Amino acid sequence: MLQKFWQLPQNKWYWITFIILGVALESVALFYQYILEYSPCVLCIHTRIWVMALILVSLLGLASRQYLAGVRFAQLSMFAVSLGLLDRSWQLLGVERGFIMGGCSMDSGLPAWFALDKWFPAMFEVMEPCGYTPELPFGVTMAEALLVFSAVMVIFHGLLFISTLVRK
Repeated sequence: MLQKFWQLPQNKWYWITFIILGVALESVALFYQYILEYSPCVLCIHTRIWVMALILVSLLGLASRQYLAGVRFAQLSMFAVSLGLLDRSWQLLGVERGFIMGGCSMDSGLPAWFALDKWFPAMFEVMEPCGYTPELPFGVTMAEALLVFSAVMVIFHGLLFISTLVRK
């Protein structure tokens, strides 16, 4: 089964799907920010950065899908991005539910050499302290949806990375 699973990242539509998914997630975030007027907190901005990394790694995977080393690197990177997204989603849910206190401020925490909040404030500027996330359809909060999404991504990309290692 892992041998068949390995073939998935060689398909251009696999990578294009993740590019579209990342753009859709960023679009939803911007829709909530600019249309529904839910200002982003620092954890929301960190989540956006991880989603942007997902898009960039997907572009890399698309370009290198025909090379074993490229596929392995892209899959390992997707696994790492998924772990980062899971961490931020967990923090976001923890702050929302009250089982994680502190660690949330109006400072993006980004180093000067990676000042996305200064370079692209319309997308990455922290505008309010953490506390809650907006409710999505079906009564699910954005933090809950992100946690489930990122957990599925960790499992999926972890299995895909393992499949690249056992490829003959």
